[in-house]
Amino acid sequence: MALTKEDIINAVADMSVMEVVELIEAMEEKFGVSAAAAVMAGPAAGGEAAAEEQTEFDLVLTSAGEKKVNVIKVVREITGLGLKEAKAAVDGAPATIKEGMSKEDAEAAKAKLEEAGAGVELK
Repeated sequence: MALTKEDIINAVADMSVMEVVELIEAMEEKFGVSAAAAVMAGPAAGGEAAAEEQTEFDLVLTSAGEKKVNVIKVVREITGLGLKEAKAAVDGAPATIKEGMSKEDAEAAKAKLEEAGAGVELK
């Protein structure tokens, strides 16, 4: 008898966070894919639009660094995510942490993450 989607979901729901992380890594390896959040590129900007100053920024975590626990705490603070979701985002680096931030907020968040030991860039 084949497993149904519901059986798989229930099995994952019973796993610890570490078991889920190991499962994701095994699936990435088996299927040759990455679970990192994909960032969709917008259409190419025209000459006039390129001259305008960017007003919205995406905060991209490029690496967790060696102090991953501190980085997870800062990601939770910035995004309001739960522990599980924040850990998954940090483990999935490079990943977009927050989109559509103002320049001031994005720079402040970047500074906090860098202070925690993360590699960060603004796009």
